[in-house]
Amino acid sequence: MNGKEILMEYTRLKQEIKVNGTTFKNRLVVPAMVTSYCEENGMPTEQFIAYHEEKAKGGWGMIIVEDYAVAPKVGGFTRLPGLWEDAQIEPHKELTRRVHEAGGKICAQIYHAGRETTSEIIGKQPVGPSAVREPSLPETPRELTKEEIEEIIEQFGQCARRVVETGFDAVEIHGAHGYLLGAFISPLSNKRTDEYGGSLEGRAKFPLAVVKRVREAVGPDFPIIFRMSTTEYVDGGFAVQDAMMYSQLLEEAGVDMIHCSQGIYATAYTIQPPFVVPEGYYQDNAAAVKSVVDIPVIAVGKFAEPIMAETVLKLGKADMISMGRASLADPHLPNKLFAGETEDIIRCIGCVQGCIGDQQTGVRCLVNPRTGKEYLYKEEPAEVRKKVLVAGGGVAGSEFAIEAARRGHEVILCECADRLGGQWIAASMPVGKTVFTTFLKHQSRELEKLGVDVRLGTAVTKELVDQEKPDVVVVATGGTPIVPPIPGVDRPEVIAANDVLLGRTGLTVGQKIAVIGGGMVGAETADMLAQQQCQVSIIEMLPEIVPDGEENPTWYLMKRLKETNVDIHVNSRVTEIGERSVTFEKDGQAVTLEDVDAVVLAVGVRPENGLAAELADAGCEVCVIGDAEHPDNGYHGIQKAYDLAYNL
Repeated sequence: MNGKEILMEYTRLKQEIKVNGTTFKNRLVVPAMVTSYCEENGMPTEQFIAYHEEKAKGGWGMIIVEDYAVAPKVGGFTRLPGLWEDAQIEPHKELTRRVHEAGGKICAQIYHAGRETTSEIIGKQPVGPSAVREPSLPETPRELTKEEIEEIIEQFGQCARRVVETGFDAVEIHGAHGYLLGAFISPLSNKRTDEYGGSLEGRAKFPLAVVKRVREAVGPDFPIIFRMSTTEYVDGGFAVQDAMMYSQLLEEAGVDMIHCSQGIYATAYTIQPPFVVPEGYYQDNAAAVKSVVDIPVIAVGKFAEPIMAETVLKLGKADMISMGRASLADPHLPNKLFAGETEDIIRCIGCVQGCIGDQQTGVRCLVNPRTGKEYLYKEEPAEVRKKVLVAGGGVAGSEFAIEAARRGHEVILCECADRLGGQWIAASMPVGKTVFTTFLKHQSRELEKLGVDVRLGTAVTKELVDQEKPDVVVVATGGTPIVPPIPGVDRPEVIAANDVLLGRTGLTVGQKIAVIGGGMVGAETADMLAQQQCQVSIIEMLPEIVPDGEENPTWYLMKRLKETNVDIHVNSRVTEIGERSVTFEKDGQAVTLEDVDAVVLAVGVRPENGLAAELADAGCEVCVIGDAEHPDNGYHGIQKAYDLAYNL
């Protein structure tokens, strides 16, 4: 075992599985995720191919490629792959060839977005089973005619034929997340009175016809997977009980495997559940389907920890496990897992900042800035070895040090505090964010493995630079909290949000707290205090709170703030902090909160980059990154740090 401590053998995940005529080497699946890496004409790019090739090298049993549109202008995004015409086959053969050469098996997901798109994306009115608007989208779709339904069935069939000719190992029909096939089966969106509506059998007529046409196109031995939302989590929508009936019809129609997802756009927080959702939260939805069919099922939904994937297989709730965002965080997760190198796995933290928040420009990952850049950045040493001194051991400074060392540079990392992490330590404290600490553990481990000279309790000064004579100094000294010019802001009961998050304030149950600033930091601090049974008010100048938050985790945050009765004041400007009081102006009126025990400042940070000016004549290159350059979220700081280090 090479001296490794093997905590689990993961025997279930290691097992092969045969789906119709194809055998997959293990039970780990990369589900389809929108990458936005293709051309607008559906053609693949080198970025698109290299991204999937990396997953194949990493050892995944099945890799599913997203949203192959069955016709032009039917997708929910502008840069999706397409197999709507024969001219697209040959370019995509390079994708299947390279994945196969890397040892992988690859599946094409085919779909029609239906009403889950906009005229801005497709240039025309979206279509659906009925003229019923998706709750989260602005446009009402046009109801499809019977003739159009027949045409779309044939488009699915022809697309599936091209999937086979392109060299894919399986085809997945996308019937989940409110897209066209999912909209037809849902009582929420299908109000038809013809043979394609009414009862579940009627609503299933169109998707079942698609399955049968796809089977005709691919032949008897080619695996057909059907992805469905087992429940939409919307009143009046498709529910688990419906899924149990529907799945039996799909099996009878010729589906070889069911991929059990959940949600529609209106409940997107269930499709990409963030950090606060427990591991494997939706496993029982898959189990319900598995209990009524004889074909295998795939479970999906917040599987970041392999041990949970193994557990679900042991319980017999599913036959394969999709770990989408986990594959973004570490495309080599299977290889590391089966080699007993679990400590080396980069854990997904469920932040959704890169995978969802940056999706329109191309899927990324906060904890793995190389994701999506496989085609650009090769794992090879730099042409010229340099000596680099990094000032600041937050996540941006540490990421720079890691990539610079990986490229062969000599790196010294200095941090004033007694531990690495910077602001990320406080960022790990709010409700549900303990998983954020795994990234700090990963960075510390990488720094040690790469032999970076880490000096804690050490500030970078002009004297140190003169002594070490580096070629490059990287200023990653972060930012300092902004103290607004409010009368009374210097009172002793005024404290910084980070001090609250780090437990330095002695606040206790029942105290009345006013939080000034309703951005992510202020709202999460208020949430934490409310969970600790304080009486909390948020005062924010803007028309809404958490404008800097990602949609899915913000949904859960807002839900908790409502449940704990946090008092939220927007369009409000604090004018004075008095003795046990805070006064603010709202709608032209002065409002005063009385009996306030503490005031928490959460109005942002300003760059702390004075070191860069001090080193202007130090005779070395000086770079500024992270909050020291421009206060932003960790995702952007890490991305820039990685890019700068690679190109050093």
